[in-house]
Amino acid sequence: MKKPMISVVIPVYNRSDLLQEAVKSVISQNFADFELIIIDDHSEEDIKRVVEAIPLIGSISLKYFRLQKHSGMPGFVRNCGCKIAEARYIAFLDSDDLWLPGKLEKQIALVGYSKVSICHTREIWQRGDKIVSQASQRHKREGDIFEDSLVKCIIGPSTVIMERELFEKHGGFREDIEIAEDYEFWLRITESALVGYIDEPLVVKRAGDWEQLSEKYGQIEIFRINALKQLVEKSFFKPHNMELAKKVLAKKCRIYAMGCRKRGKEAEALFYEDIALGFESALPK
Repeated sequence: MKKPMISVVIPVYNRSDLLQEAVKSVISQNFADFELIIIDDHSEEDIKRVVEAIPLIGSISLKYFRLQKHSGMPGFVRNCGCKIAEARYIAFLDSDDLWLPGKLEKQIALVGYSKVSICHTREIWQRGDKIVSQASQRHKREGDIFEDSLVKCIIGPSTVIMERELFEKHGGFREDIEIAEDYEFWLRITESALVGYIDEPLVVKRAGDWEQLSEKYGQIEIFRINALKQLVEKSFFKPHNMELAKKVLAKKCRIYAMGCRKRGKEAEALFYEDIALGFESALPK
């Protein structure tokens, strides 16, 4: 039996109504050479019933897998989907996001033409019924984007299509990080891989009154700091990139320390200032 070209992995925890909309946006794509993999992180809602009601078109296959217990770790859930993927390419879609028409077709054309092994697209950010402006977003989006990726997560998981071989080479997402697991993974990817980009909004990134991990702790920068710090301490990056990583990490720690001090957390502020000083002192003069 011919294997599909793309494995679409959708992790889900509850949000059955949003899942239906997400799946519809996938099935409506005019590129249909894919399998759809839905990984249920042991939802309290009856996700299986929702999946069984999905009307499939043509040769599209559907795989549903329910974890035996709730993990709460998005990287682990995505990795579970990738382990049963059969296609050459993997595409991710969060259950509360949507794909716009033409996404898969345009990305497959780009990776085939440019020979890049990973490609992402522009997003529309939507909170409730309002579109959130991205006018302030200034960063490099294609080619060697490692330096910009250090600052924050500039690749949205729902925008990505990548070769499964590249995913497996880097070991997938960290499974022990609750938040910023995507930031950490893209750093490992962009450290050595060039990135393709379609400067067209082909994904709707949605936020609303449903629970989101990114808002669980009020801020996510501390999770980025910890993820980057661990990579630096493991000497993961090439020498030039290591220098860039240390500079950004020191800056992040100092900014975070300032915030701690404003909130009256002097001990925590001093702790992160010491970390910043340690990495700054290791940089060439």
